[in-house]
Amino acid sequence: MISRLSLKVYALENNAIEIMQLMKKYILEIIVFICGAVVMILELVGSRVLAPYVGTSIIVWTSLIGIILGSLSLGYWWGGRIADKKPDYKIFSMIIFISAISVGMIILLKSMVLDFLQNNIVNIHLNATIATLILFALPSVLLGMITPYAVRLKIKDLDSSGKTVGSLYAISTIGSIAGTFLAGFFLIAYFGSSNILLVLSIVLVFTSLLAYRKSILILKISIMLFLVICVLAVNSYNTFLKKQGFIDVDTQYNRVLIYKSIDEKTNRPTLNMVTNPKEVQSAMFLDKDDELVIEYTKYYRLAMHFNPDLKNSLMIGGAGYSYPKDYFKKFPDARLDVVEIDPMLTELAKQYFNLKDDPRLAIHHEDGRTFLNRTKNKYDVIFGDAFSTFYTLPYQLTTREMVKKMYETLNDDGVVLINIISSIEGEKGKFLRAEYATFKNVFPQAYLFPVNDFREGSLVQNIMLIALKSKKKPSFENSNPELNEYLKHLWTKEIKKDIPILTDNYAPVDNYIIKIIKGL
Repeated sequence: MISRLSLKVYALENNAIEIMQLMKKYILEIIVFICGAVVMILELVGSRVLAPYVGTSIIVWTSLIGIILGSLSLGYWWGGRIADKKPDYKIFSMIIFISAISVGMIILLKSMVLDFLQNNIVNIHLNATIATLILFALPSVLLGMITPYAVRLKIKDLDSSGKTVGSLYAISTIGSIAGTFLAGFFLIAYFGSSNILLVLSIVLVFTSLLAYRKSILILKISIMLFLVICVLAVNSYNTFLKKQGFIDVDTQYNRVLIYKSIDEKTNRPTLNMVTNPKEVQSAMFLDKDDELVIEYTKYYRLAMHFNPDLKNSLMIGGAGYSYPKDYFKKFPDARLDVVEIDPMLTELAKQYFNLKDDPRLAIHHEDGRTFLNRTKNKYDVIFGDAFSTFYTLPYQLTTREMVKKMYETLNDDGVVLINIISSIEGEKGKFLRAEYATFKNVFPQAYLFPVNDFREGSLVQNIMLIALKSKKKPSFENSNPELNEYLKHLWTKEIKKDIPILTDNYAPVDNYIIKIIKGL
């Protein structure tokens, strides 16, 4: 028995030695793989760090991708120069170690930097660019230095230098691919952005120890322990905020903030959901969930005027499910399909916004366009309230092809009610006029109902676009005082036909929305 046990122990020791020798042989490959993964995780998490302050529009992604690529290029050049002067594992380890610190510093700086920029720089291009430069340029430069430095350490003779360069950059790229899928499919969906940044920092500290363990070992271990304590502190702070009624959640599609507030009009306590800066996406009264909080959502009730016998409806965009709850109060015998791309928003609505399971309610977690492409259902009403960032409807939901799908999915007396944030006139009204022209290209009738001020066309506000499949002219009066008040907001002035319709081939939605953002 003893001899067999001794043999097993000996075998395990040999295996451990072989693994250690293998790791030592391929230590540079392991390091460039890890750092390649960190680069892409950092870039994707960066979008969540910026989102509550500048959104996630094409402008933000352009700034993030452009600055990080530029920083990586600078890192490649700088890392190669330093490596040629002094190829040393100690210096290599220190580059990785400093990159770990720079990633960790993002957590400490992000709120201060983003708050300052939001309060002092209105231009979103400049805001997003400066924020990305301050928070992500340095770690990206340092991470970019790692692969060329590893290449110099790996090269033993010039005859195999091409193979060495190609192999290490390929491994770095594979690491980036792995990091992309890891962040996009798992990390962001289940962990907060601060937690992910802290873990990346800790991983880089470990990686620096792989490169050279002797270099200021005590300092590295101390900083790593400090980062672990920070992780625990952040989690404790998030738990404290949650108890105070402030929820901060990263989902696969959004960074979601839920917090308590007071409604200015009624002075009643509310619970708000925010997925994009500048606007509250959903809200609920906390003392009694008996009325819609956000004014524009009440205009969806105009469906009762334009199609009073509705039985089956579709809503694209659920968020906190404020209007679906009101829909069932107004139409107790009707059904409603809700298409919400983000399943976590549905879970949050159930947990915090009083959304209950109901046989009349069917929830579909997918893009609104793909749902309409495949559905065989027919609807009396289609409600639209889906936004990607700031005031932008996802472009695939705005085009003639999408509007035609809506038309085909409606019954003969069907109605579409779409919430749009825009002005009607001027530069800030380009998107509204493009979308209005697109609906008029498909539907025989389309009308606009500005929510705040139906006389001021230059005001950026919620505007309800209502399209009718029927050619029969509707009345704009109702015996219900509430509905009659909403009908009075009908826009009766001229709507210029100066913007082309939106199509799948050409839908410059972001460019039009930039006009609105610049004007605020």
